[in-house]
Amino acid sequence: MDAFPQTMYFTGLNAPVGEEVSLTGLAVEGTLPPEVRGSFYRAVPDPAFPPKFANDHTLSGDGMVSRLSFNGDGTADYAIRFVETARHLAEKAAGRARFGKYRNPYTDDADVAGVDRTVANTTPVWHAGRLLMAKEDGRPYRVDPVTLDTLGSYDFGGALKSETMTAHVRIDPVTKELFFYGYEADGLASTKVAYCVVGPDGALKSEQWFDAPYCAMMHDFTISENYALFPIYPTTADLERLKAGGEHWHHEPETVSWLGVMPRYGDVPEIRWFKGPKGVHSYHMMNAWEDADGLLHFDACLNSTNAFAFIREPSGIHIQPWEMQGALTRWTVDPKADGGPETLAVKETVIGPPGDFPVIPAVRQGRPYPHGWMLTMNPELQGPPLPGGPVGAMFNLLLRLDMRGGPPQALALPPLSGFNEPVHVPSATEGHEGWLVTIVDQQIGDDRFLHQAWVLDAANVAAGPVAKVTIPHRLRPQVHGWWVPQAELDAASA
Repeated sequence: MDAFPQTMYFTGLNAPVGEEVSLTGLAVEGTLPPEVRGSFYRAVPDPAFPPKFANDHTLSGDGMVSRLSFNGDGTADYAIRFVETARHLAEKAAGRARFGKYRNPYTDDADVAGVDRTVANTTPVWHAGRLLMAKEDGRPYRVDPVTLDTLGSYDFGGALKSETMTAHVRIDPVTKELFFYGYEADGLASTKVAYCVVGPDGALKSEQWFDAPYCAMMHDFTISENYALFPIYPTTADLERLKAGGEHWHHEPETVSWLGVMPRYGDVPEIRWFKGPKGVHSYHMMNAWEDADGLLHFDACLNSTNAFAFIREPSGIHIQPWEMQGALTRWTVDPKADGGPETLAVKETVIGPPGDFPVIPAVRQGRPYPHGWMLTMNPELQGPPLPGGPVGAMFNLLLRLDMRGGPPQALALPPLSGFNEPVHVPSATEGHEGWLVTIVDQQIGDDRFLHQAWVLDAANVAAGPVAKVTIPHRLRPQVHGWWVPQAELDAASA
């Protein structure tokens, strides 16, 4: 195409920006907590060139990595740069898009066949002093955490055999090990999944492969203290459809979901599959944990179908976003129960409202957790939500949930305003729940937007921000982010 399509994925807040900038000495309004010193990294999809096809969407955008750094002198710095993936370099050399439909290489220009086509645009991952930009359709790219220079595709020193790595890793707070997986591990529409454990030193300790019940979009997973949990939802890929130039993903409402459970240091033949309901889908999990009776609880933002219109509509599912049903939902299983896949099933309990982007303190990963946070839509909003993001509307309500049964807290935004996913910053004060950092976007005129970073008391989100930083540059919505304390950045530099 000669110009960007005038669809929701390329207009308004979603309009491509594609500018690399560096801003220093930004003023902080309010009182910045002393613990909030470090860098907030964000993965921002932003296409450098108009796409080949008019029905392209946000998640195909080239990866950009942004860094908002809170300095010791009370100011903040902001920078954003493209991740120089092989795909981005190939298109930059030609001055145009050369890769076709989302995750379908059969629609690419012939001269880029075999070029790594991941855009590394989903999650910045920090572990063992390395910053990786990840997207689940390929291996991650390593980025310098200070300069944001791209250091190249990363395969753990040649140890990783899987062709893919999830953008949703889990880090154990005690062992500091990183757990991840790659689906379609040996190619398009494959059922092969690679389950990997990385030591606290960043070395890949183990990689085991297993077959999923079918090739599914496995966007996120969880660990508990003793198990790894692999959810399988019926958004599926088909190789013949891809070869015919079709879409990578279709959603199948009549196909059952599954939850795979294995000892997290076990062998893949030990995986047990628990049957879930038909047609459901979740992009993000809040946590998993074991109770005193040995039952395993898996908490996810579950919907009645896939949340993305660009997946639903090619599947023949034509509904409005507000027609979807959803809730923060707990699946409970007994990992030691007798029986096989046809007799074992999840027990489902609604534990929270619909929404997404769940957050917990990192120290509670895989353990019982007293509280968590998530984004949702304000049912009492008197005015339109802010159009933007991959589903077309930004979340406008931040919730703090008491997982012990207490009342929730809420922070609502005015019309035409939206939250990006927050990150949690731990507190140095015992008993304090820490802080949340998030980017808030507000439309203030025709194609005019105000972008601010808000710092919130995690225990009292309803009180609003304790500090704000206005970023005087046009921003595009992020996918995910990661907080890195300054002490860890200093140690990595040393």
